[in-house]
Amino acid sequence: MSGRVKQRTTANVVDAGTVSVNERILQQCHSLYTDTENGLITIAANLGLKLLPPRKKISVMLIGNHSAGKSTFINWYIEEHVQRTGVAIETQGFTFVTSGKKRESLTGNATLHLYPHFKPLNDIPGAVDYLSTEISTSKQKKFSLVTFVDTPGLVDGDMKYPFDVNQAIIWLGDMSDLIFVFFDPIGQALCKRTLNLVEKLNERHSDRIRFYLSKADEAGHETDRQRVMMQIVQELCKRPGLNRCGFDMHTIYIPNPNKPVRCVNQIEESCKEIERTINHTIQNTLNMLENDCERISELIDRRIHEDSFNRSTNLWAQSKGLLFGTLGLFLPITIIISVLLASVPNSMLLNVLGESLTVFTLSTLGPVISVWELVPPNYQVTVIVVVLTLSFLCLIISKVAGRTKPTLNRKQMKTLLAQQEYVQSHVKGRKQQLYQEYLQQSVAEHDL
Repeated sequence: MSGRVKQRTTANVVDAGTVSVNERILQQCHSLYTDTENGLITIAANLGLKLLPPRKKISVMLIGNHSAGKSTFINWYIEEHVQRTGVAIETQGFTFVTSGKKRESLTGNATLHLYPHFKPLNDIPGAVDYLSTEISTSKQKKFSLVTFVDTPGLVDGDMKYPFDVNQAIIWLGDMSDLIFVFFDPIGQALCKRTLNLVEKLNERHSDRIRFYLSKADEAGHETDRQRVMMQIVQELCKRPGLNRCGFDMHTIYIPNPNKPVRCVNQIEESCKEIERTINHTIQNTLNMLENDCERISELIDRRIHEDSFNRSTNLWAQSKGLLFGTLGLFLPITIIISVLLASVPNSMLLNVLGESLTVFTLSTLGPVISVWELVPPNYQVTVIVVVLTLSFLCLIISKVAGRTKPTLNRKQMKTLLAQQEYVQSHVKGRKQQLYQEYLQQSVAEHDL
């Protein structure tokens, strides 16, 4: 175990120069769960507990009508043109945009191999055929910790999608950490399909949804922009679930130094929102790591306590089984020997057993022989049947009463104690170190 820890520590030192602190923290938390030999998932599975590994990145899903600027926002955020943009419906399926070692495009099946937790999309006919992944080498902003989910542009009318787009978006909303809803001032900002989906997503995850008026620089004058905002907000607030206090919608557009605009651009707020979600995810992951360590330790304590209880229960069960088993064998043997002794002359016993053994046998079984001689000959067979029946019942009771519960052998007990020590000392200790590293980014040394 110590050799693997040393190898992992060496790898961490090498990675430290190429990845951010937050990225390294999430990666190491993930490895503490997924290590094939000593990972928390493996240890918990042996205890009957199912754990899920924490994700290394957050997921941000973007929805809105077509040409709302979703793909353009992704390209701006990562500072690389990976998504096609335009007035036409360019994004017809779902595209995951994530960071990696080299620029690559993956199809649906390859995407599901990369993201196995998205395999339930197979249950939506046709969805996987319109699933893809764009891998970029960009390190801009917090992209190394983000996976964007670009969704199809939503339109009303007779537009037919090759799969159930509503069902797919709602399911992906369950898997996303943030949901950005884009309304543009010149397209179909009040698209009913978009509003219906937003309402359903809000019922499930109102805390994850953020609203943006995209392409705010194309809305004309300030009065036009305010009018568009009011129209969108009025339509949203007609929906009971969206009519709430603290409703907020930021105006954003892609900054262009060659095109000065007298419009407040709050696009940086979206970046701050992503960063806040990353920080919350890291804190939640570290807290979950400690909670899972405690759950595993409690399960091991419970398993050891159950084993101790089972051992004491087994001792009592074995004693009862031995008692009834002895009684079940003793009764027929005693009656058979008594019958034989009662029918054999004493002189023959002296010749066969000798004087001392004959005296001992007769003195031991004398009362039984005397009782047997009192039984009338017509009832002797009945008595034998009754005795044999009682002995058979005693043997059955011995079998039932002597049942034991499984217990841990010495090797299993040693393994459990070693795993508990590993979880309590190494994993929780590593969690404490990672928390220190995370806090050092924002808190002074003397405050830690």
